[in-house]
Amino acid sequence: MAVSASGLVGCSDDGNDLDTVIPENDKEPTTAQIQGFVFYPALTSATEMNVQQLKVPAGFAVNKFAEGVGKPRIMVVDDAGHVYVSDRASGTVTLLQDTNNDGKADVQKIVATIRQAHGLAIQGGKLYVMSVNELYSTDINMADGTLGRPQMLLNDLPDGGQHPNRTLAFGPDGKLYMSVGSTCNSCPEPNPENATMLVANADGSNRRIFARGLRNTIGFGWHPQTKEFWGMDHGIDWLGDDEQQEELNKITDGADYGWPYIYDAGKYNPGDRPAGTTYAEYAKRTTNPTLGYQAHSAPMAMVFYTGTQFPQEYQNDAFVAMRGSWNRSSPVGYKVVRVHFEDGKPTRFDDFLSGFLINGRNSHFGRLVGLVVNRDGSLLVSDDTNGVIYRVARQ
Repeated sequence: MAVSASGLVGCSDDGNDLDTVIPENDKEPTTAQIQGFVFYPALTSATEMNVQQLKVPAGFAVNKFAEGVGKPRIMVVDDAGHVYVSDRASGTVTLLQDTNNDGKADVQKIVATIRQAHGLAIQGGKLYVMSVNELYSTDINMADGTLGRPQMLLNDLPDGGQHPNRTLAFGPDGKLYMSVGSTCNSCPEPNPENATMLVANADGSNRRIFARGLRNTIGFGWHPQTKEFWGMDHGIDWLGDDEQQEELNKITDGADYGWPYIYDAGKYNPGDRPAGTTYAEYAKRTTNPTLGYQAHSAPMAMVFYTGTQFPQEYQNDAFVAMRGSWNRSSPVGYKVVRVHFEDGKPTRFDDFLSGFLINGRNSHFGRLVGLVVNRDGSLLVSDDTNGVIYRVARQ
């Protein structure tokens, strides 16, 4: 059922015989009935037949850039064309190179071993690697892409809980931004740094909370023209098939995006009540999302397109990897979507790479995680279920 911000909400249109009551404070009881589902599509192989039926816009083609890459997660590319891929499960960073420019990696080797390595960023000739609690930097050898000895910059980041997938990026201001997800689906966090975006100097010093109320903003970046900060946040599970929408937020310094108490455009979460205030008062302090996307799609990496290979109309638009649902009666996500920006503002989502759901949407051969624009302007997409990295390029 849809849970509303109103104190009393009827449910006659969804077949339930129980009204939702979410009072402003705990002087009255909260009552809500929500129907939840678990559906994991079966995993099948990324066969050539399956890959050939993937869907992209006219004029584009998809191929396997690399396979047998373990469980590839986040990717970055340096100016020399070295592609680095994290694998949290194995605690490794792998180097991929396409030395003969045929659209397939012919070099694949592990260049770093860091327990639970996940988030990656490149700045000043260094690769930054973020695990659950630690942040490292290591020098990049531009000649062959190998890495120096990792240097620990931080070792006191919050514990992961439900969301240990730390990501990081350098902003236009040269500062280091780090996403720290929530430990739970919906709960008051004892550590104020959970469910936030942190910012620090490049060496990890002067760390502080930049924005809060963000359940799990794995994918984020800055619009190439406006330099405004955008991120895709995960909605709360167990609110129903179509609640809570995934959020595209304009992230600003000091803002609170509502989790876990307020979601969408001011709706109340019946499972958690803000302490010492009312829902309405808390909602006044929060920032609503700019756009919403289908609930439970699970947005992962986000990247703005600034390459030269795609048509001009793609310039400064963003791509988001949607990992796919499990907490829904029928699956959604399992695709890459394009976020259209007009005059620096997001206007809509369109499918860009889809078709990973097959057999009547009862099976899948890819849950997508990482995105990066390769040096040649193609888009690389990682799948950590079959160990494949896909390449989308102009034909």
